[in-house]
Amino acid sequence: MASNQTFDDYVEHHLPTKAPSKLLLFTEGGRAAIELGLYAATRKILNNAPKGDGHPVLVLPGFMTSDRSTILLRKFIRDLGYDVKKWDMGLNLGGPEYAFKIADRVEEISAECNAKVSLVGWSLGGVYAREVARQRPDDVRQVITLGSPFGGIFEKNNARWFYDFLHGPKGLDISQELLKDILLPPPVPSTAIFTKEDGVVNWQHCIERQESDTTQNVQIGGSHFGLGHNPSALYCIADRLSKDINEWERFNPQGMLRYLYPNFNRN
Repeated sequence: MASNQTFDDYVEHHLPTKAPSKLLLFTEGGRAAIELGLYAATRKILNNAPKGDGHPVLVLPGFMTSDRSTILLRKFIRDLGYDVKKWDMGLNLGGPEYAFKIADRVEEISAECNAKVSLVGWSLGGVYAREVARQRPDDVRQVITLGSPFGGIFEKNNARWFYDFLHGPKGLDISQELLKDILLPPPVPSTAIFTKEDGVVNWQHCIERQESDTTQNVQIGGSHFGLGHNPSALYCIADRLSKDINEWERFNPQGMLRYLYPNFNRN
């Protein structure tokens, strides 16, 4: 965002104002089921994904979901050799207070394990992960988001109606300064995994406006509901988690793997 550009101007000129199409939304369940089948079919291939070093990984679920939604994702990460931690706060009902609770939990995990914590956040969970990295940069190793609308947290999407039902049509009172911070990349390496077929949130809200040496957008094909078991997402997560904390590199799939990632396949 340019220094002479206000937050409101940025939103007006860069972020879409419409929710994803109802067709994408109504086909989310069926497409996620197909991705689950692909997960089962590619399990042997995924077993060859880069293995872990045992550092702690905290997995954060999306809005109106709980740890049950991340069972397969956490099992996959655990099988790679990481010390996986649950959200452990029941349903994610939304609200900025969660970020402070997660930040305290990250600090505890880091002290207990004597290691920095990688954060993997699905949808709204990824928005929290980025904010927690800002609050506890010394305790966070990296952030990986899955369809997380950090670029337009209060813009129209197909989950907004339920959020308004819970919190009122005016939503939560969040300052302009905090909204600006949400748009900015966290002070640790971060990877934003997104799909242009997302039927819940606009994919344009799920990417960094400008990539850098420590931030990257990775496009996959699939649904929002299937991000936690989508084989392309899982392989990318495995690759990201395996990178040395002092020598983080951008994701760069090789050979046939490039065909799983549209933005690399075009190169």
